[in-house]
Amino acid sequence: MEFITDENRSDELAVPGHKNFLVYCDESGIDGQRYYGFGSLWMPWERRGDFCALVRRLREAHRYMDEIKWQHVNRRSAAFYVDLVDTFFSKTWLMFHALVVRKGYTDAQFHRDFDEEKRKRFAMLVGKKIQYFSDGRVDKSYHVRVDPLPSRYAKADQAAFKIAGATLKKTLGIVPLKSLITRDSRATPGIQVSDLLLGALMSEWQGTASSEHKLRVRATVAGMLGWPDLRADTHPGEWKFNAWYFYDPSTRMKREVKTRPVTLKYAMP
Repeated sequence: MEFITDENRSDELAVPGHKNFLVYCDESGIDGQRYYGFGSLWMPWERRGDFCALVRRLREAHRYMDEIKWQHVNRRSAAFYVDLVDTFFSKTWLMFHALVVRKGYTDAQFHRDFDEEKRKRFAMLVGKKIQYFSDGRVDKSYHVRVDPLPSRYAKADQAAFKIAGATLKKTLGIVPLKSLITRDSRATPGIQVSDLLLGALMSEWQGTASSEHKLRVRATVAGMLGWPDLRADTHPGEWKFNAWYFYDPSTRMKREVKTRPVTLKYAMP
């Protein structure tokens, strides 16, 4: 796997240099909770078949054929989910990036309503990450598949696509985001795995997980990062597992968490 390095980059981390990315996205916390967020599972476009085969092998090994979903973690399925988390962290060609937003901690004057705010935040996650990973190159392309965005606007995915595309055009002079298409999560393993990792992260922030089996899976994710829990965000350049807490200083709200360094169980290139 090729990596692009930049000696002047302050975070001193390598940027995965795949030319074609496939990104699967999901949302969480839209239904009245304290935080809402978006998660994105990234892989090389050319390895989408390898990913499906990987998930299929884990399913067969654990005899688990239900939809992969944070809400489906229970006594019967916990071993499967722990194995899935371990497998994700062991693969150098898989990444997960999430955005966590505290409701009411954003400047409302820039959005007509909460519905528009959500679309803009999702587009911000996609646009900012593509901007980072494209690393100024013009020969990369990105294809995004997203679970239907909860919105009264029937074409929310198209709106997010236009917002992200316009931002990338302005900042990069090109639009490496080639497609953003809604997919049914029940038939899309990439969205399902994104749901799992985002669910583990958001449950820590929301303080909602209580079953020992969900706590076990969540602790597995935290342990892979060298963390005691998931109530933190990562440095911007952390590419394997990145948690971005959106903080708008113009609101004068107190920043709720500290940024933690990551010590991965499986070292990445």
